[in-house]
Amino acid sequence: MQSSDLNTRILPISPSHVKKHNRTSTPKLLNHLSAVRNTTSNQIHYQEMSAKDVSQDDQNCTSAAPLTDVSTETNSNEPNASVSEKSDAEKKPVDTQEIANNAQEYGFWPVLKNPNFLALWGGQVFCQLADKVYLVLMIALINTHFQTGAQTISAWVSALMITFTIPAVLFGSLAGAFVDRWSKKMVLVGTNIWRGILVLIIPSLLWLTQDWQPIAMLPVGFVIILGITFLVSTLTQFFAPAEQAAIPLVVKEKDLLSANSLYTTTMMASVIIGFAIGEPLLAAADRLWSLLGGSDGLGKEIVVGGSYAIAGLILLLLITNEKPHPPTKESPHVFADLRDGLRYLGKNHRLRNALIQLIILFSVFAALTVLAVRMAEVIPNLKPEQFGFLLASGGVGIALGAVMLGQFGQRFSYTQLSLIGCVGMVASLIGLSVFTQQLWAVLPLVMSLGIFGALVGIPMQTAIQTETPIEMRGKVFGLQNNVINIALTLPLALAGVAETFVGLQAVFFGLAAIVFLGGLLNWYISLSNRD
Repeated sequence: MQSSDLNTRILPISPSHVKKHNRTSTPKLLNHLSAVRNTTSNQIHYQEMSAKDVSQDDQNCTSAAPLTDVSTETNSNEPNASVSEKSDAEKKPVDTQEIANNAQEYGFWPVLKNPNFLALWGGQVFCQLADKVYLVLMIALINTHFQTGAQTISAWVSALMITFTIPAVLFGSLAGAFVDRWSKKMVLVGTNIWRGILVLIIPSLLWLTQDWQPIAMLPVGFVIILGITFLVSTLTQFFAPAEQAAIPLVVKEKDLLSANSLYTTTMMASVIIGFAIGEPLLAAADRLWSLLGGSDGLGKEIVVGGSYAIAGLILLLLITNEKPHPPTKESPHVFADLRDGLRYLGKNHRLRNALIQLIILFSVFAALTVLAVRMAEVIPNLKPEQFGFLLASGGVGIALGAVMLGQFGQRFSYTQLSLIGCVGMVASLIGLSVFTQQLWAVLPLVMSLGIFGALVGIPMQTAIQTETPIEMRGKVFGLQNNVINIALTLPLALAGVAETFVGLQAVFFGLAAIVFLGGLLNWYISLSNRD
């Protein structure tokens, strides 16, 4: 309704009727317009809209604002021109350019300006590095204290890896149910501090038990290493869902894609850097410790345990603005919470679809770790132990995809990004099934697999964060952590067996078919929800 329409209706009426009309009609108009503005602003989903659409909506909201000014000015006897001029004058102070700039401010910069995210990210950097170097440390301790010249280290390392994996299967979901009842900040800080303490006490425990009798033919020191590894992995199961639940607490919804991209980039960098520099870093730490007058090579444990401790101290700076959890006299209904999480996944189609996409993605990359050894064996001038070059190219691809998503991914919907990623992964896997012995083709294909995998994994992880209410995040992320650990474990056994019977080409083609079916499922569910 224009201002001229309001005036032509008001002028023929007597002044008393004008005042009465204003008292009764103005509040309704004000309430109506304010409701329109509130509804519009609350219904904006930045991750599903382009920056142009967002700025247009903001300008529409701004252009609607002067109508309330016109309605309130009908109480005066000023002419129409003065009302229009005042309306125009009040429109100018509204900085629409600033609103548009804020709406279009995507990429990593808004996230990097967030001090709470920086604290969470800084804790992740030290924690991820400690996680990767921890395994290198355990292998070094096994090599130093327990392996003899006639033995192979494979059996010792296998026992260590199994011990590290068991808590993920046993406690992944249970930990998420507890995380929902606890302060996320305290979980993040406590799990890192305790992991640091456990690592730092290893040398003392090994020294105290060096003369003890073996337990079931295993040295007591090795049993202690297995026990500490089990505890460290158990604490990690609590840390992971708390970390995922904390991200949407400190990051705006429109910036979640960039935040998750940074997290994925950091994770892949820690995998590449941690395993690559782990042994030189620990050796340098021992040398530095000796120069400082230390003994018994404690530098390695100080580096790993200190990294966990530094992560915990950094996370003390985190402010999550969580509401305090009231103390309850009842014991936590953990299995009821698990049922609630499964029930919620069953009802939410988009959430369930995102989780299925992540399971397929992690299964493909878990299978790739096994198949890369075989590819390194059949590629000329490459040795089986050099399979790390192939996996590193995939890690570089994931990091590149994460950077591109964080900078430009907000222009597309999560469904569009996932579909593009699925198509690219299918093409890359088919390419790997054709070129299995040509290094010049395998390296870029594995890298492209990583890039397109990031287009699937990061948006789907962000979708889970945005779709899950605060009170359900621990349960859902705990279940996610559990099923993804299973998705990472089963292909390690199945891929090698399948390759033995049907060959590399058939296995890669089968993985392409699985990813294609997952993409079709994503497309079908998105169309069903749209209808």
